[in-house]
Order: sequence, then C-alpha cells, then structure tokens
Amino acid sequence: MDLIESARKLIAIDSTPGQGNRRMAECAAELCRSLGLHVEFQEEITGGLEQANLLVRPHARRADLEFLLQTHLDTPDPGPFGLWTKTDANPFDAHIIENRIYGLGAADTKLDFLCKMMAMAAFKETTLQMPPVLVGTFGEESGMTGALKLIRKNKVSTKLALIGEPTNLQIFTAGKGFASVEIVLDFEDDEKKFRIEHNLHENTSTQSRLFHGKSAHSSVPHEGENAIKKMFEYLLQLPEDLVVMEIDGGVNPNTVAAQAFLEVDPVSGFRLPMAKKLGVIYRAVLELEAVFKQYADPRFNPPEATLNLGLVRTSEDQVVLTGNCRMPPNISTETYESWMEKLKKVCESVNGVFRVHDYKKPYQTDEGSVFVRVAQDELGAMGLASSLGTQSSTNEASLFSRVGIQCLSFGPGEREGNIHTPNESVAVEDLRKAIEFYSRMIKRFSV
Repeated sequence: MDLIESARKLIAIDSTPGQGNRRMAECAAELCRSLGLHVEFQEEITGGLEQANLLVRPHARRADLEFLLQTHLDTPDPGPFGLWTKTDANPFDAHIIENRIYGLGAADTKLDFLCKMMAMAAFKETTLQMPPVLVGTFGEESGMTGALKLIRKNKVSTKLALIGEPTNLQIFTAGKGFASVEIVLDFEDDEKKFRIEHNLHENTSTQSRLFHGKSAHSSVPHEGENAIKKMFEYLLQLPEDLVVMEIDGGVNPNTVAAQAFLEVDPVSGFRLPMAKKLGVIYRAVLELEAVFKQYADPRFNPPEATLNLGLVRTSEDQVVLTGNCRMPPNISTETYESWMEKLKKVCESVNGVFRVHDYKKPYQTDEGSVFVRVAQDELGAMGLASSLGTQSSTNEASLFSRVGIQCLSFGPGEREGNIHTPNESVAVEDLRKAIEFYSRMIKRFSV
C-alpha cells in the first residue's frame, strides 16, 4: 500500500462536525480490506448525520481480551479556506511540500489511523495471544460520542489502549479534563422591540467593527489570540446601555476564535441592555481566570485550568456564548463544580442561563506501569526520546480510563501551532516512525 496515496484519500473526505464521518469510515474500511483486515461498523444517526465507529481486526474472530488502538476519524471545521495557503485554499486537497503532508486531519488524526492500520496488517497471519483491535471513532469534536457508544455496547474487551493524539512521537500519560459550557442571554423586551423596528427602517445607522485574532486549539489558548476576547475588551470601554445589534465570532467552541464582529447602535434608555449583560459575564470570566492560576500543575502547558470562549452568535431573541473549560488532574470535582456554580449564579443575575453540556474528568496513567515502561523501551530502541509528557487537551483516554483501561496517548505530528489551525501538517518520516512504534507495541503485547 502506498502511504502517500492513502493519505491523500483520507484527507480528501470531509468528516467535519457538519458532515458526519460515515463516508470517512467507509473509505478507511476499503483500505483495511485491501490489506486483508476484517472490518465491522457500529452505526448511528445523530442530528440527521450518518456516523460510524469502524472496528478493524487482523482475524475475523473477536478475542476475549484485546489490545486497543484508537483514533478518531472526524476533524474540526477548517475555518476560512483562504487561510490554507499550503493547499491552494482547499484543506481537503493534500499537498506534499518538503516531505510534509498538509491538509485537514493530517496530524489530528486521520493519518494516525493509517499508521495503526499498516502496522496491524503485518500481523494478520500471526497467532496472537491478545490481538490488536483498531477502532476509528466518531464525534471526538462533539463529546466523544463514538467512544461512549463503543464502551456502552461493550464492543471491545481490553485493559490497554493506545489513544491517537498528535504528540510529536512522545508518550503522554495524563490529560486535562473538559467541560463544554453554554451561556444564553435573552434580549429584554424593550431592547428586542427596538432591534426589530431598527431593522425595518432604511434611515437607521449603526457602528460596526471587525476584530482579528489567531486560531489555536482551545487547550492552548496562549498559542493563539482570541478575537472574541478582544471584542469583549472593546465592548467594556463603551457605554453599557447601548444596543447590541449583532455580536458574532469564532467557528467552534474547541478553537480560539480568529475573527469576531460587533455592531452596535449608540442609543440608551433600556432597562437591562445586552451590552451590560455581556460585560457582567466577561468580568466574571476574567475573575475566574485569575482564580485558575492558584491551582497550577507544572506538568502541563499551560499549567492552569483554562476557559475558552470559542463561539458567539446572535439571533432575533438572544445571544449564545459557547466554549470549554479544561482542568488538570489536580483539580477536584468539588473545585470544578464550585467554579461552574459561580458562573451559573452570575448568569442568573442578568436573567441568563448557564449550562454544562458535557464533562470529562482528567486522566493520568501510572508512570511506573509495565505499559509505560515498555512503550519507553521501544521508543528508546528506535533512537527516539522516551521522556513522558502530558496534554492540555482532552481525548478518549478520559473515558476509557474511567472503566479501568490503562491509556497512553501517542501519535505523529506537532500540536502547538499546528492542529486546529490552517496549514495543519505532519512529516512523512514521522508517519513511518509511528508505524514502526505501533508494530513494536503489537509485537510486545499481542504476540
């Protein structure tokens, strides 16, 4: 199988949240079958979208105990196509430049699936004591719903799992937890009436401003520049009784917003205007961020918890803010819940609604375990650094670890300044090294 051509096929398929991953799973299954591997689909329709977990085994029969290799097959939205300068403004058209593959999902994590698949194919004729099972899941960008379905339906039996994550070929033994938050603020009746009448008159005038930032993964907000936060900082400088006509920014809650837009009408006299509500919420966020710094865990970058405001949208009746909070393992559930309760009370003070739609606990694997030591030994034998690291993001390891599965995150591709940004890429040589590492791990634990 040609690695580059297979990579092109996978990157060419749109498996963003608005499309579902079924077509991606079918393409990956076709590649697996061409290598003589056995495939099974676990299908679901969510929000009208066709989704599927793809389970791949070297033999047709499922073993009582397996070695899990997991990778998600969906990707985030690419953002503005014009920013993908390395792929001729098309994130789904893989380009090879100086031995790097550019395209959406190159590092996060379509091509990691390809590496695991090619490693597994070498063992299809081998008698295996704990056979590997490769699972390409759906919904990583929307609550890890595919991994949850896999666990609930008991589709694999395992105690060990390698979780696909762009770690630059480093072993990660811990990851931050995750909470998806939503804030809904309704326009009060007097302001809502004014906005409707305003839009019906031709001679009305407003003031608008566009804010620019730099996108990054929401787990490392310091690597980007949040245009939504810039917009709120500007809004705090304006009179709080003006009318917000439109406030808009970001592409998804998991990405630092690269653009934001604000349109206001400098008219006053409203009882509880949206501008004041937004100011109250944003000040509370800043206060919470200051508290986060008191709970730093130096193993992580950034060391403290973070709250990314990734998306804001305006409708006729309300403004909706969505984002996520990420907590290192030293944050107890009680502390996290107290933070969320504080935000909830602030929202309620301005007649808003605060919701947590999803919560995943942090995870950490014992660094002295056999699983960790073997992985370090194999990387060392390959001449690669065997140091251990952590991730500020959250992945399926937080789910699998809760049911007693030891998890290590590993994969080709850099994280910082690479994933959830235009021109995502991975070195071809790193893909080949990942294939070798997975082959070594299968040999150590399965044969």
